[in-house]
Amino acid sequence: MAAAGSVKAALQVAEVLETIVSCCVGPEGRQVLCTKPTGEVLLSRDGGRLLEALHLEHPLARMMVACVSSHLRKTGDGAKTFIIFLCHLLRGLHAVTDKGKDSLISKNVQTHGRYWKNCCQWNFISQALLMFQTQILDYVMDQHLSRHFLSIFSSSTKERTLCRSSVELLLGAYFCGRVGRNNHDFISRLMCDYFFKCMACESGFKEVCELVDDCFVELNVGVTGLPVSHSRIIPGLVLHRDFSVYCPADGDIRIVLVTESIQPLFSTFGTEFILNSEAQFQTSQFWIMERTKAIMKHLQSQNVKLLLSSVKQPDLVIFYAGLNSISVVECLSSEEISLIQRIIGLSPIVLPHAFSQYEISNTALVKFYKPLILRSKRYVHLGLISTCSFIPHCIVLCGPVQGLVKQHEDALHGAFKMLQQLFKDLDLNYMIQVSDKNHTLSPLIYKSMTESNQLLEIGSIQRPNQGTVVKNKDGLAETQRYLKVHSNLVVPSVELETHIPCSTPKVTPTDTYQTDETLRCLSPHKTKIIDDHDPFECNSSTNSTTENDRLEISYENLKITKIAGKGSMLPVRYKSLEMGAAQNYCSSSIPAGCVLPVGGNFEILLNSYLLNYAKKCQQSEIAMVSRIIANAVLGIPQILYKSKKGNHSFPQVYIRALHALRTNQPLVSSYTGLESVSGKYQLLTSVLQCLTKILTIDLVIDIKRQPQEIYDLDSEEEL
Repeated sequence: MAAAGSVKAALQVAEVLETIVSCCVGPEGRQVLCTKPTGEVLLSRDGGRLLEALHLEHPLARMMVACVSSHLRKTGDGAKTFIIFLCHLLRGLHAVTDKGKDSLISKNVQTHGRYWKNCCQWNFISQALLMFQTQILDYVMDQHLSRHFLSIFSSSTKERTLCRSSVELLLGAYFCGRVGRNNHDFISRLMCDYFFKCMACESGFKEVCELVDDCFVELNVGVTGLPVSHSRIIPGLVLHRDFSVYCPADGDIRIVLVTESIQPLFSTFGTEFILNSEAQFQTSQFWIMERTKAIMKHLQSQNVKLLLSSVKQPDLVIFYAGLNSISVVECLSSEEISLIQRIIGLSPIVLPHAFSQYEISNTALVKFYKPLILRSKRYVHLGLISTCSFIPHCIVLCGPVQGLVKQHEDALHGAFKMLQQLFKDLDLNYMIQVSDKNHTLSPLIYKSMTESNQLLEIGSIQRPNQGTVVKNKDGLAETQRYLKVHSNLVVPSVELETHIPCSTPKVTPTDTYQTDETLRCLSPHKTKIIDDHDPFECNSSTNSTTENDRLEISYENLKITKIAGKGSMLPVRYKSLEMGAAQNYCSSSIPAGCVLPVGGNFEILLNSYLLNYAKKCQQSEIAMVSRIIANAVLGIPQILYKSKKGNHSFPQVYIRALHALRTNQPLVSSYTGLESVSGKYQLLTSVLQCLTKILTIDLVIDIKRQPQEIYDLDSEEEL
């Protein structure tokens, strides 16, 4: 297990990295100038680019940057916050362990020597971190923070559709921390316009984000020597190649994909072709020429006007393509071929079939094709007709130097990664405890945070453990009713779906696992747009019986009180479950599209709920880790409000936030924008995983130079 020295060394490294990235945090963040040994200059406020540009020798520093890079490849955001949070965690651990080294160890362990005590101490901390990550964080997110979540989806439609104003607020806050002040508004609007232009339908945002993330390099073109304001969106697909043969065409234009040479070869792979005379060679050449001519003529008869090839075609093919008015684009990358296939659903042709007298089926219609000149480079501009939810558009990113263009490309690509994670449901799994001596399950109560609102109380049945039989009394099927609930927080409202079992099920634990009906513990905000329903009541009563070590729980008189008006502002919260001896496994999720206002709201909320949890927690290790993490997350808003004075300083903002929580009022942020909840959650888990890696380090060895290879000298006999 890790020694205290390795944590101290990691803290020293993290503090150096924090010094670099902390000055770039927030709207008032500055840009950092880096010079490389090659003379190249990097001016950026993008945390990921700055960390990757550093020449790091310390192995712990390289490990931290590798963890940041791994996190960015998945989520696209959070490099600076990663380092700041990790540094504050290490600082908190170092302070606690130095203050009371024996506070976490039993008296029996303390008698076995200093080294053993140190190892056991870090073992306790590592186990507590693992427990926090797998249990406590998910519980706090689902049972407490979820009441504050907003939705990026519009509440005015029945289907899940994006609210453009919310997307603009989300992207504006994202680019504010990654692009220079002069350009971040323009780049944010460009990104938002591109995203909505690429969607063929309002519900196709997931497919668009996935495709753009996978093929971003092929969907953008960088141009140097022009102002950033010259960047624009071009409809269609821009191929990073030039025409080998260009023949203008109009009307019905068809294209084909080819992944091998059209000109026949003398012999195929694995065979041998023998020529006995020059006449045979000339005859073979004539046959190849005639066959190539016939293939190109057949393509022309099928109205093929454009040939896209992933290989270099012979001069004979180019010659006959020009004679038959067929344009050719060669040497396309496999990524470009794959992108075209995904957009129009076209497969490459098989050449033996191309020479047949039958119609070629693997062709596709295009609107146009023409050359495109950007500065001194020539490209191919295709007007593809999409068969998926993605309407092809390309972004032309301009900048005075290549470094600025690359910075904007990385920022745009990271934004699509962030959106892709935002549009996914994030699973939460944790253990809850069953209440009282009779092993009855405590009901979950959803109610408003203000006393004036009427209460919505739902008796919730937890998911049975493995080895449980779930039966329906009287064979009644479980029906689903839906409640539409809006949050009273600012910006777009969140719409929640609640599954209400209106039958009277029994839960009977047995030795085998059989389910006629699985009852799930669902978070009330499984996001789905649904019709408004009139208020209703389901009457039943709750009874519990225990018989021969078999637990039978029947739910009756399940009552739902009237909701105050359709579309009313009704914040939702959970009443915490009572503690008991038995445990139950609960599975929930953070719905797609959940966001919070920027300005440290997530960190302040998490800090408050974790501190409350630590006060009630009976396990000293978990309570200590919860307090350390609660204090560490405040490092981000502290840096964010560092330059603020008076009522806008961090102490004042923190006090107002705590007062708002106590009085059930919405939090007010000093900044404009939204941030992804799932992105924040994934950032926390990534940092905790990195910290766990650091705690497993036993020894750090600093090698000043690479070890030299030693060869054994050959003996005289071998010579």
